[in-house]
Order: sequence, then C-alpha cells, then structure tokens
Amino acid sequence: MAVKIRLARRGRKKAAIYDIVVADARAPRDGKFIEKLGTYNPNTNPASIYFDEEKAFQWVMNGAQPTDTVKAMLTYKGVLYKKHLQVGVNKGAISQETADARFAEWKQAKEAKIESKRQSLATDKEAKRKAAFEAETKVREARAEAIRQRDAALAAANAPAEEAPEATAEGGESTEEQA
Repeated sequence: MAVKIRLARRGRKKAAIYDIVVADARAPRDGKFIEKLGTYNPNTNPASIYFDEEKAFQWVMNGAQPTDTVKAMLTYKGVLYKKHLQVGVNKGAISQETADARFAEWKQAKEAKIESKRQSLATDKEAKRKAAFEAETKVREARAEAIRQRDAALAAANAPAEEAPEATAEGGESTEEQA
C-alpha cells in the first residue's frame, strides 16, 4: 500500500485551513486517512504550521511519501533534515550525539530566524500605523486651517458690508439736508 503525507482541506470558502494527514494514495483528498499529524493555516503571516514532528519523522522513516507542499513544510520544520542525519547515523557516517547536536543547532538558528521575521513584520505594521496617523493628522490640520480661513474671509466680507450701509445712511441724510 502506497502511503502519502498530504493536506486535507477544511474550512469555509476562500478561508481554507488544511489538516496534515497520512493517507493511502488511492483515497480521495478529503476522504479516509490513516492518521492526522497536524494543521496548516496559510491565511496568517507567516503561515501557521502545527504538527507532531516525531510522528511525521516516524512516517517519513517508514517510507511515507510527502506531497510537494507537505515536503516544503517538513523541510521548513526540519523533519527532512533530521531524516538526512538519521540516515547518516544508520550508515555509520556520524554518531547519534553528533546528529542530535547538529539538529539542535539548526533548530535554534531556524527559530531565531522565524522570530526575527515576526519582529520585523510587527515593526513594519507599527511604522505603517504611525505613518497613517501622521498623514491623517496633517489632513485634519489642513481642513481646520481651511475652515479658519473661510470663517475669517466671511467675517471680513460681512464687516465691510455692515459699515457700508451706515456710510450710505449718513450720506443719504446729508443729501436730503442739502435739498
């Protein structure tokens, strides 16, 4: 029986979440499976990948073939690197302690890289938020200044108009007196 490690889709339309499953190659995508290893959510940044690495390693060592997408996930999490090191141990090229040390070193570097990406995404998001707030503040101040200028112009236009009728009224009285 050919066994594959693949994704089984679930979730709603345009918001898919996938289960990472071990299934018979002849079974349908969302059909019967042997074991569920974890989940994959591509809707987050970075994508959320949660699965039992020990079970995945055991299945890969027993000959289960991952699909291309799952193979990328297994590489990302280090399962395939761990398999590579274990094959070296089985052949006698390196000792188990050396393989474990190399894997632990690789895992630590990988987690540091992932955390730095999360931090950079968070700082970029904060910088964009501040820039948008500053732009909004400038627009608000420009509107307030435009309103002040408009009110000042209206007040200036109303002030001469109020003075003008007084002048004509005084002038009108003087013309009547002359006649």
